[in-house]
Amino acid sequence: MLKIILLWFISLLLPLIYSDCFANKWAMVTQPAQIGTMAQSIGTYNGGCLSGATALSPNGKGYQVMRLSRNRIYGHPDLKQFIEILGQTTATHKLGVLLIGDLGQPRGGPTLSGHRSHQTGLDVDIWFLLSKQAENRILSATERETWSASSVLTDHSDQINYRQWSLANEKVLEAAARMPEVDRIFVNPSVKRELCTRKTAHDWLRKIRPWWKHDDHFHVRLKCPVGSTQCIGQEPLPSGDGCDAGLAWWFSAEAKKPAIKKPIPDKTPELPALCNTVLKR
Repeated sequence: MLKIILLWFISLLLPLIYSDCFANKWAMVTQPAQIGTMAQSIGTYNGGCLSGATALSPNGKGYQVMRLSRNRIYGHPDLKQFIEILGQTTATHKLGVLLIGDLGQPRGGPTLSGHRSHQTGLDVDIWFLLSKQAENRILSATERETWSASSVLTDHSDQINYRQWSLANEKVLEAAARMPEVDRIFVNPSVKRELCTRKTAHDWLRKIRPWWKHDDHFHVRLKCPVGSTQCIGQEPLPSGDGCDAGLAWWFSAEAKKPAIKKPIPDKTPELPALCNTVLKR
């Protein structure tokens, strides 16, 4: 019986070990690689890679990058440009400084921790904390590693904490959503609900999508870039502003009830064949 149990345990453990080893190959790469003459996002957001990545400068007008030790400052040139433009908008309107979290790895691909997506250079996490402290100085390496992204919810409830949430957060989200290259922006359901109650134009709210967690940052996802013929986008967004019964579901018992038996996910991604070339280049 003990032998049977041991074999069963190993059968569960091996896919995870293989998955981590596979992801580690991508995490160990420190420099981008390029196939062809232009950058290419390849595959899906959750199973792909990136050729011709460009690094985001740690400091720019209206933004500073956090957690530099993770070396996840790479993205498609479209993503770099998006962040730079959003930072300039934030600075121009004196909304504070954007604190940028993860983009992707030098060649994209799966990470060892933190994300299932961020694999094609088209995703970026941006903290809700708009730092006034960083407006007139460059954050130190220690500050970038030790500062925490603050939740905008009260004690992790469904209620917005107005000491952490402000009109500036809404303006940043609106500015991001109105940029044509943005496909969707993931936020906590309570943030989406807060935006829906505002008596402002709702035409940009369609791109704001509720998702679990995301109470201390928002996750921007760009559309497949022009010329990235092997990039696979998500399904089109539903029509409307999303302030309907679909949003109400996120606050239901069904949405909050954890699964009784949570299956072990298959963490081994199936990447397009071209990603093997990107990894080995």
